[in-house]
Amino acid sequence: MVREFVNIQQASSAAVKHIINIAGSAVRDKGFCTIVLAGGSTPRETYELLSADAYAEQMPWQQSHFFWGDERWLPPDHPDSNYCMAHTALLSRVMVPANNIHQITTVHRTPEISADLYEKHLRDFFYLMNRASQKNDAEKMTIPGFDLVLLGMGTDGHTASLFPGSHLLEEKTKWVVAVPAGIGSPPVARITLTLPLLNGAKNIIFLISGKRKRALLDTILARPAEAKALYPAARIKPGGTLLWLAAREG
Repeated sequence: MVREFVNIQQASSAAVKHIINIAGSAVRDKGFCTIVLAGGSTPRETYELLSADAYAEQMPWQQSHFFWGDERWLPPDHPDSNYCMAHTALLSRVMVPANNIHQITTVHRTPEISADLYEKHLRDFFYLMNRASQKNDAEKMTIPGFDLVLLGMGTDGHTASLFPGSHLLEEKTKWVVAVPAGIGSPPVARITLTLPLLNGAKNIIFLISGKRKRALLDTILARPAEAKALYPAARIKPGGTLLWLAAREG
């Protein structure tokens, strides 16, 4: 489904309302909520709005767990770090327990080590949550369903740190992988969740703005087979709900 807005402010307001509704529903259903945060500049306004008093008081912060769809191989306090942006705009401004913030760490020797450790963390987290919910232990190895994944899309059609032409688009078994340096802006190495993990989500919301991205979305909607070959964002097909919030202006 696509919802169109005049500007990013309107789209961000709609995103916040969806986040609150999804989080509340998940907590009522199973006692906790899992949210994957997007990086880049587009979601900043959504995060700042969500942390404002009028909306923050509606969020079940104590029961919400926050993850990242991707991270740049940068120090966590670097202005281009996805963690830094989300922490500054949202997480430092609300009452989220420290244990509920599941950061992709970049202090290890290589991005590959970081990716492996984040995947282990995710598998352990969902295994423990499944046990607490009295689900079968075998679910440790299945693709978990995040309650909500927030994504953006670049003007080249990339999403998270999955870029056009990358062999990582064909990954079938790993949940988290390292992305070599030289792609994207800034052109540093990255860590990203893979398509199988992203597509396991119960809800995915894309937040995009501008005419160029809207043109890409039109291609994705009108010519999905062609778009799938060109744009990684076209490969996002969750088992649950997919919503595009598209602003004509930034």
